[in-house]
Amino acid sequence: MTTELRRLRNYINGEFRDAADGRTIDVVNPATGEVYATSPLSGQADVDAAMDAAAAAFPGWRDTTPAERQKVLLKIADAFEERAEELIAAESENTGKPIGLTRTEEIPPMVDQIRFFAGAARMLEGRSAGEYMEGMTSIVRREPVGVCAQVAPWNYPMMMAVWKFAPALAAGNTVVLKPSDTTPASTVLFAEIIGSVVPKGVFNVICGDRETGRAMVEHPTPAMASITGSVRAGMQVAESAAKDVKRVHLELGGKAPVVVFEDTDIAKAVEDISVAGYFNAGQDCTAATRVLVHESIHDEFVSALAKAATDTKTGAPDDEDVLYGPLNNANQLAQVSGFIERLPAHAKVEAGGHRVGEKGYFYAPTVVSGLKQDDEIIQNEVFGPVITVQSFRDESQALEWANGVEFALASSVWTKDHGRAMRMSKSLDFGCVWINTHIPLVAEMPHGGFKKSGYGKDLSSYGFDDYTRIKHVMTSLDG
Repeated sequence: MTTELRRLRNYINGEFRDAADGRTIDVVNPATGEVYATSPLSGQADVDAAMDAAAAAFPGWRDTTPAERQKVLLKIADAFEERAEELIAAESENTGKPIGLTRTEEIPPMVDQIRFFAGAARMLEGRSAGEYMEGMTSIVRREPVGVCAQVAPWNYPMMMAVWKFAPALAAGNTVVLKPSDTTPASTVLFAEIIGSVVPKGVFNVICGDRETGRAMVEHPTPAMASITGSVRAGMQVAESAAKDVKRVHLELGGKAPVVVFEDTDIAKAVEDISVAGYFNAGQDCTAATRVLVHESIHDEFVSALAKAATDTKTGAPDDEDVLYGPLNNANQLAQVSGFIERLPAHAKVEAGGHRVGEKGYFYAPTVVSGLKQDDEIIQNEVFGPVITVQSFRDESQALEWANGVEFALASSVWTKDHGRAMRMSKSLDFGCVWINTHIPLVAEMPHGGFKKSGYGKDLSSYGFDDYTRIKHVMTSLDG
């Protein structure tokens, strides 16, 4: 018996549509490795239609009052809560994520983040008017930038989409959003929910591959391109956007150092770090996957971390005992496996290091010790359930090694010494530093990195500001 595949469609100017030329992509459930849906492989005609719709809708949405935009975003948040089980089902099929954890760890923060930006919509203000030149009054206006081309990743399809559309809509922009080609289902459901609340053309979704995203960024209409993705993808977006001087917002890779000093509560640190390293199968730019531990507690720490790894379970989305599900796709499974296969002779696999089962893209929680600073697995992002461990001598060496990568998104320090924690947080070259914890995020605080982790902030008023532009208005007091 043949099961009919679900048919996902683009959402352009208030209606669902197939790709103009009828092309499609197969969508695979990573927990089973089986195709369960098709989505449009959008081309230039689809991008043109979406951009035209967003451009036509922009003046009307821009001119709504902040209170009106707030009301709309609050309705979206309420609708997400009401239809949470549909969103969870779509996301789990998209990604293979555990259903229970998606319900508790993704839906509540997503809803909260939308409500935060609903409030931020009413804070669009510049500096107060004043006379900085005799006979002249200056006013600063803060305005939306225009149409925003946004590309979301496959590791958190729902939440990263929220981080993009919520501040953009709150500021008065219109949106063309593209999900990853491997995870379009929940974003298409977003379109149905959001489309029932906003005027047509304000929020558009087009599905497709890398070339679709390139066409969006290179299109002359958007004033801003925003992407969460790999460093390579971010560099390509920046290069394409530079041709017509688009504003660019990039949240790219990470290689978070987790610096564990000798006075740390080892049991608590291991418990928290293993969760922060293996959650979402380690497919998180902020994941706690690069541990640097003081030499005096190294062996004890590694032994405890290896036991935590063997006690951590991966499996099917409906299994309530699992911490994480599969890797997102076959290519990602090959990438993670390749890092382990290419380990140098001095490295030691303390736990895991292998695929789990024959069905789907599951990988065992893994710990690798004995590594050196210039090893490939230390310098490059694995993006899988693999925690590496290095042994450091002193604070100076820990800091040197922590900062000694091309990424600069997130980090953490584990110590009971307040002064040391403050020194490390000052000197760590990362956009976020956690102390005695790793990975919590709140809507009010900014998230974003330095160096090859990109630029621009998500969340917070800083993230909201990124979706606005500043205009100076000067008027003569003589009439």
